[in-house]
Amino acid sequence: MADEKNLLDENDEPEIFLLTDESGKESKFELIGETEMDGSIYYAMIPIEDGSEEYVILKVVTDENGEDMLESVDDDDEFDKVADIFDDMFMDTDYDA
Repeated sequence: MADEKNLLDENDEPEIFLLTDESGKESKFELIGETEMDGSIYYAMIPIEDGSEEYVILKVVTDENGEDMLESVDDDDEFDKVADIFDDMFMDTDYDA
C-alpha cells in the first residue's frame, strides 16, 4: 500500500517549488500531494501563476551527484497508477491530472 499525504489538509504554509522546463522557462508550483509507490516518491503539483486547477505529477529521482530532482512520468502504465492514487486522494477537491 502506498504512503499518501494530501497536503491540502495540512495547516502548514504551502510548499512552493520553482521549476525549470526543458526550454528554460521557470514556473512556480505548489506541492499539493505526495505518495510513494514501488519504492519511488511522486509529487502532485499545481502551477501558481496560470490559475490552472489541473495538477501535474512529477517523480523524485536522484541524479549522478546524489541530488534529488523532479522529472515527468513518461511511462503510461506508471503514470496511470500514480494518477489513480492522487485522484482518490483529491476526490473531494476539483483537480484533474
